[in-house]
Amino acid sequence: MSAGFYKRFKCPHLANDRLVYLQRRELTTTMAYWLFKTEPDAFSIDDLANRPEQTEPWDGVRNYQARNFLRDGVKRGDKVFIYHSSCKLVGIAGVAEVVRDGYPDTTQFNPESKYYDPKSSQDNPRWYRVDVKFVEKFSSVLPLSVIKTMDGITELPLVKKGGRLSIMPVEEAEWQQLYAAAKE
Repeated sequence: MSAGFYKRFKCPHLANDRLVYLQRRELTTTMAYWLFKTEPDAFSIDDLANRPEQTEPWDGVRNYQARNFLRDGVKRGDKVFIYHSSCKLVGIAGVAEVVRDGYPDTTQFNPESKYYDPKSSQDNPRWYRVDVKFVEKFSSVLPLSVIKTMDGITELPLVKKGGRLSIMPVEEAEWQQLYAAAKE
């Protein structure tokens, strides 16, 4: 992944310092941090905790920018906030860890799946997923309304206008601040 990755996929909400951060990651084996959105009626932090081995493929992502993050950016060992959206209490519900790098999302090939994509093929898959493993559920959801008022949370796409992606990077300092707030 390179700075060109972000320019090529038109992520105007990503600041230049984020590009530097991700360029640095290319040169190291440093873990990165992410936020994955999910609708808890469909799949929640509790569902992840109750899966066999507490592991699940993160599939069904059908946005090209989010797909690019899954395919090119999210790596084994990265930490992920599980964020509940489209529900009464929107916010960060817990943490997962990526246990498998991006690979083709097999739901795109299944005509019976709601994620089926007839334009995708085994030779040229369009959609990717990663596997995540449950780490912890917070005692209460850290609400978006609180996140938006936190000093120092300025780069997180979630708090910026147009930050609607289902997969988004989180700066390490912001991750630490959000994690500490969620544990209070």
